[in-house]
Amino acid sequence: MQPTADSPVPDHPVPDRKDWTWTLSERCPECGLSAGEVPVDELADRAEAAAVEWVQILTSSPAVTFRPSPIVWSALEYGAHVRDAFRLFDARLALMLVEDDPVFDNWDQDETAIAEGYAEADPDQVAEELSSAAASFVARVRALEPSQLDRPGRRSDGAEFTVTTFIQYLLHDVLHHLWDVTGQQAEALSVP
Repeated sequence: MQPTADSPVPDHPVPDRKDWTWTLSERCPECGLSAGEVPVDELADRAEAAAVEWVQILTSSPAVTFRPSPIVWSALEYGAHVRDAFRLFDARLALMLVEDDPVFDNWDQDETAIAEGYAEADPDQVAEELSSAAASFVARVRALEPSQLDRPGRRSDGAEFTVTTFIQYLLHDVLHHLWDVTGQQAEALSVP
């Protein structure tokens, strides 16, 4: 929703209420990723490479706190969101590996951004925490056994995942937000 001439520009981003699970079956027209087509054996490396780029953005960009408009997050805010996404998905992935078909509570990312003060966070601290959260998530992904890849889990809105699609879904989130900040297409990310 864009502000009109009759309405003031809000001082915070408009909440994103879209269901992005469609990115598991279709190429994202913005960032270019076909998340559902990323092979399992590439997921950890791609998530790790994306985290490295996020850390670089957070620690080296002089404009990291700048919002391109009042309703668009700054790179710092996106980075804090990515940090929290890695944390949340790591915890939920761990749950999927020990519980049968767990149901995850709704995570309101916009509410979290305000409550956690994303806009006022220290970029270096966010970078350090993002790096740590990503390392934990990547280690868990690398330790997966083939027999675990189809274990199910569900969001409270009914969206269903397997371990594989859950990781692919996070990868899209992390890479899409790199696109939000840099305009870089997901396939341009170099993987070691």
